[in-house]
Amino acid sequence: MSCTRTAVVMTAALTFLRIVIGLHFFLEGSSHLRDPAWSSAGFRKAAVGPLASFLKTDLPETGDWKGTLGSVSSADVVVVADAADSWRSSIVEEWKMLGERRKAVLSRSGWAAPADLTEMSSSALRAADKKLASMLDYANEDLRDYCRQVIRLKTTEKSAMARDVPFMRDRVADKEQELAGQKNGWMEEANAVGRELVSAWNEPLSLEERRIADTAVEPTRLWKADRFVSWSLATIGACLVIGIFTKFNAIGGVFFLLSVVASQPFWLPAAQATYDQWVEIAGLLVLASVPLGAWAGIDAFLMPILNRCCLLKTCCDSKS
Repeated sequence: MSCTRTAVVMTAALTFLRIVIGLHFFLEGSSHLRDPAWSSAGFRKAAVGPLASFLKTDLPETGDWKGTLGSVSSADVVVVADAADSWRSSIVEEWKMLGERRKAVLSRSGWAAPADLTEMSSSALRAADKKLASMLDYANEDLRDYCRQVIRLKTTEKSAMARDVPFMRDRVADKEQELAGQKNGWMEEANAVGRELVSAWNEPLSLEERRIADTAVEPTRLWKADRFVSWSLATIGACLVIGIFTKFNAIGGVFFLLSVVASQPFWLPAAQATYDQWVEIAGLLVLASVPLGAWAGIDAFLMPILNRCCLLKTCCDSKS
């Protein structure tokens, strides 16, 4: 009787663990799907260690920063000014392409454009371009200092001290985050000008026409990756809650959490704490190692069917 009671308590405890972890995954994934403004950009920007460059690959970039201000080899006044002007031109070109896509989408919907719309759109674009140019002129000295620090950082990263001395590694990591923050600040200012431009374009449109025009914004690789991850989290969580394919989904949850903790290696000073993720990894490994779904879940009904359909059953029976 004591063994039976212990088994019941263990089953109830493990089932509770499965449901709680499943609810956490499901609620996280579904909340991301419900929030159109949610993005993993913040998590990716904070990544450190070996996976940092991979996670930062899909981060959206305003204009051609890498090919302009991000690749200057001199902090000379003329060089930085030319690079800033090239960056501004790349942003304006993106705005022009967005405007063309908006017109095409609205035209396909049967929208009758006002006669003076083209001139209004061009005027708004010129105003946005002028505002962006003023912003860059005001930030000219800061941009020069940024380029100077980037060049110095690249030189430091190539030195033996940056690789072998822990103190220097910490300084390099801190400087990288500082420069990334400056770059993101200028990009956000440019994005704010872009949002003002879109608002100006939307003024003559009705609410329905604005909704149609918004579909002209092409989804980024980051958005697609975020949607995939969000749906995966919601699916893994739902499956764990109802106990279907429990082992498979538990291992899927483990791999996702491992990707999170791998982006913050605990041996690096700049890494963020990942205690919560390690606790859930331990719990999911327990769930993956016991027949939990068959005890209290839909797997209890699926397992007999899967066992009868197993192609290896005859082979296994002959060997036994």
